Amino acid sequence: MARISAKNQITVPVATLQEVGLHAGEHVTVEPAGDGELRIRRATFTFEDAFGALTGTYPAGYLDRLDAEDAAR
Repeated sequence: MARISAKNQITVPVATLQEVGLHAGEHVTVEPAGDGELRIRRATFTFEDAFGALTGTYPAGYLDRLDAEDAAR
């Protein structure tokens, strides 16, 4: 039987994860399902989730330089 830790963490039994095809490191969503139940599902990512994913990848001003080069052509 699982127990909620002081940090609000729950360890899910390996057999349960294997049965539903979830693996360590996967993102999941946890939602209330009513009457003291929770629903854990594999997270689905949307197009909007991708915004900001590359923040900090390029040095400051890099994209402006690319735009200027394109405009000069």
